[in-house]
Amino acid sequence: SRSFDLGRQFLFKWTINWRFLPEDVFQHRAFHLALLVLHFTALALFALKRWHRSDENILSLLKDPTKRKDHPEPLSANQVISPLFTSNFIGVCFSRSLHYQFYVWYFHTLPYLLWCTPPKKLAHLLRVLILGLVELSWNTYPSTVYSSASLHVCHGIILLQLWHGTMSSPEEKQPSKKVE
Repeated sequence: SRSFDLGRQFLFKWTINWRFLPEDVFQHRAFHLALLVLHFTALALFALKRWHRSDENILSLLKDPTKRKDHPEPLSANQVISPLFTSNFIGVCFSRSLHYQFYVWYFHTLPYLLWCTPPKKLAHLLRVLILGLVELSWNTYPSTVYSSASLHVCHGIILLQLWHGTMSSPEEKQPSKKVE
């Protein structure tokens, strides 16, 4: 009944993601509103710039359906799952408070989110390190300033790599032309 009560206060002692902040900042209404604005801004930016086909504009969805392309190409699995996992991850990044049971919201998506970008963007060893640090952050009880800060650093790296480009899935790649 209180899940969508935006005015409720969370207990600072249970937070995992904002432990490095002073408690008065954590409880401040302006901080809550800033997180909400950042959450919506990140979702809007990804929707406008990342989550659409290269030959379409997201705003074209507002057009009259009879004036759109007759038969658009079917979406690949990657084109479906990437926005779902990324939007969920954005929600986790900008949550007012994450508690231990919330790790289940996104832990299973982290390998996909980390490995959906080309290796030149983020080395494989660094991806494994990020997974390990996220796991360590969530398994530190009680949370500390360091576990909380490392969780944010890892989330920031993942979010930046998602913004700067994802790798096409095999069915989306264009065939390479042989040079003879």
